[in-house]
Amino acid sequence: MKTNWDVLIIGGGLAGLTAAIHLSQKDLKVLLIEKSEYPRHKVCGEYISNEILPYLSWLGVDISQLNPTYISKFEFSSNDGKNAQAELPLGGFGVSRYTLDYFLYQKALADNAVILKDTVTNIVFDHDIFTVTTSEQTLTAKIVLGAFGKRSNVDQVLNRNFFNKKSAWLAVKAHYLGNIDNDLVALHNFNGGYCGVSKVENDIINICYLADYATFKQYKNIEEYQQNVLYKNKHLKSVFENSTLLFEKPLTISQISFDKKQAVENHILMIGDTAGLIHPLCGNGMAMAIHSSKIASELILDFYADKKISREALEKKYQKEWNKNFGKRLFMGRILARILTHKIITNMLVSITASFPGLLLAIIKQTHGKPIPVHD
Repeated sequence: MKTNWDVLIIGGGLAGLTAAIHLSQKDLKVLLIEKSEYPRHKVCGEYISNEILPYLSWLGVDISQLNPTYISKFEFSSNDGKNAQAELPLGGFGVSRYTLDYFLYQKALADNAVILKDTVTNIVFDHDIFTVTTSEQTLTAKIVLGAFGKRSNVDQVLNRNFFNKKSAWLAVKAHYLGNIDNDLVALHNFNGGYCGVSKVENDIINICYLADYATFKQYKNIEEYQQNVLYKNKHLKSVFENSTLLFEKPLTISQISFDKKQAVENHILMIGDTAGLIHPLCGNGMAMAIHSSKIASELILDFYADKKISREALEKKYQKEWNKNFGKRLFMGRILARILTHKIITNMLVSITASFPGLLLAIIKQTHGKPIPVHD
C-alpha cells in the first residue's frame, strides 16, 4: 500500500464515508482508516432529515435502494404521558446504520477510495505534513479529517479537553419488531432521559435512548431499568410491551459528552460527532454529520485547486462554516436538553405545544436545516 495520501480520514461512520466518496469522485487520493468491520450496528437514532437528500443524490447515493421508511410526523411526550404532535417541515427517512454505513462503504470503494481496517495510535503534524501511525504502519498526508465519532482513543491521543471530563450520560439502542406508525418519529421523556422511537427498513423499530448514569446504575440490568423507569411513561410502556427484541441484547455506549468541541484541532478538520455532538432529542445528528462532510470536502478541494489558499485560511474558513451551519443548532440542543431534565417544565412545554402545535414546529425548525444546496 502507498504511504502518502492527499487526504487521510480517521473513522468510517457517516461523516467519514461521505467525505471519502466526495473527495474520491474529484480524483484526490483518499485513505479512510476504520477500526471495525462492515456492516455493523451502531448506537444511533436512525432518523435522518430530508435536508441532506439533494447532496446524497449529487454524490450518486440513491437512498431509495435501501427501502427506508418515510417519516413526516413528530410526537413528543412527557414522563406522565402528555403528548403533542406536529408535521415535520421537511420530513425525513428511517434507515439503520447497519444498512446505510455498509451502502456508503461500498460506494466509497467503487469511487476508488481506499479503506483500511486498522487502529490509529498517534498523529503528528510537522513541516506542513501529517504523520499518522497505526497498529500496522506509518502513513503521511497533507490533510487529515477526524471522523472518529463521539468518543475515541484518538481523542485521548490528541488530549482533547472534553475527554478528561466525566460525563453523566449513556445511550442504549436496540431493534424490535412491533406495530407503530411508519411515518412517525417519537421522542418520549422519562425520569433521567429521553427515548427516540421510529421505524427503519424492513418494518423494524429502532429504539434508542439517552439515560442519566446515576439513575441507571441503581438497577441490576437494562431490562429492570426500563421496567422501573421508562415504563412510567405510558407511551414507552406500550411500545416495549408490544414489541419483540431482535438483538441478543441492546447495545450501549457510556461517557457521552455534549461539551463544546473544536471543529479544528491540531490542524485536523473534525467532521460529524467528532466536531460537535447534538443532543439526540434534536433528531438531526445524522444529517449534520453528512452536511459537515460536504462543507469540509468542498473546502479541501478549493485548497488543492488554489495554491494561494493557506492551511490557516482553510482552517479558519472551516471553523466559520461549522459555526454558521451548526452553532445555533448545537446551542438549541443544549438548551432543550436542560429543559427536558426538569419534570415540571417538560410537562408545561408538552401542554403548551399540544395546544399550540405551531410552537412545536418552531422548535423543530431551530434544530433542523434547509435542503443543502449543491453545485456542479
